[in-house]
Amino acid sequence: METKEKNFTGFKMNGFLMIAIHLLLLAACVYGFTTGSLPIVLCSAAVVTIVCILFAGYVQLEPNESKVLIFFGNYKGTFRDTGLFWVNPFLSQKKLSMRARNLDVDPIKVNDKIGNPILIGLVLVWKVRDTYKAMFEIDAQTMAGSVGTVGITVGQRMNAFESFVKVQSDAALRQVAGEYAYDNNGEENSELTLRAGSEQINDQMERKLNERLFMAGIEVVEARINYLAYAPEIAAVMLRRQQASAIIAAREKIVEGAVSMVKMALHQLADEDVVELDEDKKAAMVSNLLVVLCADEAAQPVVNTGTLHQ
Repeated sequence: METKEKNFTGFKMNGFLMIAIHLLLLAACVYGFTTGSLPIVLCSAAVVTIVCILFAGYVQLEPNESKVLIFFGNYKGTFRDTGLFWVNPFLSQKKLSMRARNLDVDPIKVNDKIGNPILIGLVLVWKVRDTYKAMFEIDAQTMAGSVGTVGITVGQRMNAFESFVKVQSDAALRQVAGEYAYDNNGEENSELTLRAGSEQINDQMERKLNERLFMAGIEVVEARINYLAYAPEIAAVMLRRQQASAIIAAREKIVEGAVSMVKMALHQLADEDVVELDEDKKAAMVSNLLVVLCADEAAQPVVNTGTLHQ
């Protein structure tokens, strides 16, 4: 992918070596001030001024940190070497964290593919990948400095990136949620739904987010839907519908089992010549057995002390 980011190739020096040079210069200045000679004192004062300016050139980085170096508005490269170094003190240094960060997007209300209002939330892991795009393709500086503080810290700058990611995540979540139904309403079909196709939905969400955040030099490492429910105004209705579907499915199984048991009972009675039943008696027996087997409550037995024949 095209990028304008480049590694800093300008002059750099080991920071500890530069500290030793500074100490030597400061010692020389102290000696110059103690001599009392005006030319030497003036030279010492000039050297102290130079040393103070040179102190601005120190660069200290930990693993997965970087600094964007700018020379009077001109991008000179990104410094990624860990440790203590010294560079041109007139280079502006803007520090960025390249470490992974979590973002928990609060559930938002959207309409699914068939128009049902649902609540859907997202959690994702993101990090800065391209420092040039992160610093110069979006207005992170203005967003980070909107709090009115003097100077911009790395924490404020990363919070500005997080705000950008949050807005884009909200938009991507609405787009993906609107392309699928919440569930298949108990129907047997292969259409992907938000409830059933979690892995595919998460993969698509990750792709959509990376497309949106590419311009900002930000990469989404992982995106997962962590909350999914019907909106409160239809939750009760949908719960009753789900309960009705479950009851119907259970009844179908009960009736199927009851019919097979009645069929088996009639065959055994006929095969073993236990009793001879005409069609009317068979119908009455089937009706009674189905009532007993399909009833929600225990049947109350009635003892027939008479005869089967009229």
